[in-house]
Amino acid sequence: MPIQIIIEKCTGCSLCVKACPFDAIRVMDKKAVIDLNKCNLCGACVPACKFKAVLLEKPQNTAVPCAEELKSYKGIWVFIEQKKGKVQPVAYELLGKAQELARSLNCQVSGVFIGHGLQDQLDELIWHGADNIYLVEAPELANFQDEPYTNVIVELIRKYKPEIFLCGATAIGRSLISRVAIQIKTGLTADCTALDIDPERKILLQTRPAFGGNIMATIISPNYRPQMATVRHKVMQPMQPDKHRKGKIIRESFDPALYASRTRLLDIIEEVESLINLAEADIIVSGGRGMGGPENFKLLEELAHVLDAAVGSSRAAVDAGWMPYSHQVGQTGRTVAPKIYIACGISGQIQHLVGMQSSKIIIAINKDPDAPIFKVATYGIVGDLFQIVPALTKKFKEVLRK
Repeated sequence: MPIQIIIEKCTGCSLCVKACPFDAIRVMDKKAVIDLNKCNLCGACVPACKFKAVLLEKPQNTAVPCAEELKSYKGIWVFIEQKKGKVQPVAYELLGKAQELARSLNCQVSGVFIGHGLQDQLDELIWHGADNIYLVEAPELANFQDEPYTNVIVELIRKYKPEIFLCGATAIGRSLISRVAIQIKTGLTADCTALDIDPERKILLQTRPAFGGNIMATIISPNYRPQMATVRHKVMQPMQPDKHRKGKIIRESFDPALYASRTRLLDIIEEVESLINLAEADIIVSGGRGMGGPENFKLLEELAHVLDAAVGSSRAAVDAGWMPYSHQVGQTGRTVAPKIYIACGISGQIQHLVGMQSSKIIIAINKDPDAPIFKVATYGIVGDLFQIVPALTKKFKEVLRK
């Protein structure tokens, strides 16, 4: 047991009970008793006991690699996310950023591509920055599933030892990469918005919003490898494709038992969208609590149709059931960076701003002149959105002749 009460020394004074921040200690029959389901071995009870009746032995971490072992890890890897065999845009963004980081480390960039029937996209990945592609193909891997993809990546990491591993902060990426980090016992920084290399220590600087987006925290992982991070879609820029680039394809195969999963994929049902996909849109018309109800989002859909735009929403509108989660923009939704973002009835809480403040032009429509959204807006319109939005739709129809 890592922590125990020495019964002969315990007097039942309850000083340890008062010191425990997790309510894990009780005095029973004049002796302290520790609930191991609540105790997290913080050690607060040890100095509180005047009779030295608490014995704590924290397990020693023997998994920390030595300096020489850390040096054996080389290169930057990017997980190439695919859906139905098609590479997702976030992979190209990460390859572009990885090439930028690689210049500081004087190393190569490799893509980890898992699936089935992926041959026709290998050149495109090389043109967008992959120096090497670790290709694992099998019919069982055609569609993403947590367990087999995790098993494959863990085996590849153990064999080739990358220094940095990057993955998109998507539904797939978030589900996958945390499992990988646990398996190989390394750290993971989620939802990064900036990456850089420390010029002196040559380690990855991973920056992400913290405390609801009120501060930006830069996190490092100096003692474990690989250094792992997920990065939000649309915050990095893909490099311009260079069709003269050459790359190496490294094919790997594993025991079929590695591809086994305790879950079975029954079907993939695509959400039917009449408008443009939110993540890829150049223009987004987004609505918040000020829309008043789900029926009023038709006003935004009409404007979006005229502008060839996508429709987004704030978390408040999603929580109210007015819009599906796939349309949510913000810290707990999508991060977008369109050319134009039109915010209608959105107050501009920091959680929403984190997801859209990189937009080139922000147009805010709100009846409250003191709404926080106006502080980040390029253009602001103070007034009733139920009058302004239809007027904009009518004018754009005339100008664009739709």
